[in-house]
Amino acid sequence: MGQSYIPAGYTPHLSLYQTQSAISLIKRVFQDSLARALNLKRVSAPLFVEPSSGLNDDLNGVERPVSFDIPGANAEGQVVHSLAKWKRMALYRYDILPGKGIYTDMNAIRRDETPDNLHSIYVDQWDWEKVITEESRTLFTLHQAVQSIVESICDTQLTVRGKYPQLCETPLLCRRVTFVTAQELEDMYPGMTPKERENAFVREHGTVFIQGIGGKLKSGQPHDGRAPDYDDWEMNGDILFWHPVLSCAMEISSMGIRVSPESLDRQLTLSGCDSRRSLPFHKLLLEGKLPLTMGGGIGQSRLCMLLLGKAHIGEVQSSIWDETTRRVFEEAGITLL
Repeated sequence: MGQSYIPAGYTPHLSLYQTQSAISLIKRVFQDSLARALNLKRVSAPLFVEPSSGLNDDLNGVERPVSFDIPGANAEGQVVHSLAKWKRMALYRYDILPGKGIYTDMNAIRRDETPDNLHSIYVDQWDWEKVITEESRTLFTLHQAVQSIVESICDTQLTVRGKYPQLCETPLLCRRVTFVTAQELEDMYPGMTPKERENAFVREHGTVFIQGIGGKLKSGQPHDGRAPDYDDWEMNGDILFWHPVLSCAMEISSMGIRVSPESLDRQLTLSGCDSRRSLPFHKLLLEGKLPLTMGGGIGQSRLCMLLLGKAHIGEVQSSIWDETTRRVFEEAGITLL
């Protein structure tokens, strides 16, 4: 069955049609709450970009983007992995003022993802970005944004439970965020893998922000991979919640203060990516022409899984699954879209 499994005793709280209605409710309520909390306006965003622009997200540096030729434009298109760099360029082009920002629906294909209960080759998330000043480029600003996002998620959970009382069987999410650095986690659990550390810590604390992802830790290994050209590795992190259905930590958002010209220069060298310096996006950033920003992505299907108490991401999004996974879930009476 690949990497997917059905937890013992699992039964969906909602029918297929109730699930579809609840997904619609979650998306409407949460994105409106997020926009108010972070002062964001919705914009349209691309499904694909030109590789030569340097705007695609390289994720961990090994994932292959889906590419295709465009004969009518004599160009090549590349399906986005995320919009981390595109959003910053958009803020520059739209001349957005400090304290204001944008959000958009991002849809992507990550062909090299290994599908399991939490992962799919199809990715849907709210991508957001806002302009900040030099004075507000601090961890305090980052932590405020993290808390605002968590509050919006918890408020959305209350709204959904109000319409679907059967969801009250699932625990309320913890509003209090516990902040911890990736190095502190490694120091606490030196014999564990990064994922094992996350599970151990999030199980205890409920809602966690792991800070400082991308750079090498004392062990010589990073907590997780991060491309060098959007987040500042010292001022970024992941929001995780404990997901009781799967008994594991679930990452809902990757976010951070974005690279300055100085931190981009340093991270390109550390990651061996100096060849990117000549790309249009990187050139503008290194020259100090792009605004200072912060931003992130918030998984739409992941959030629906969490708030609806689902065991598999295929219960809330349509994708492609291996034959064994489809058969086993079908035999258990659980519909994968």
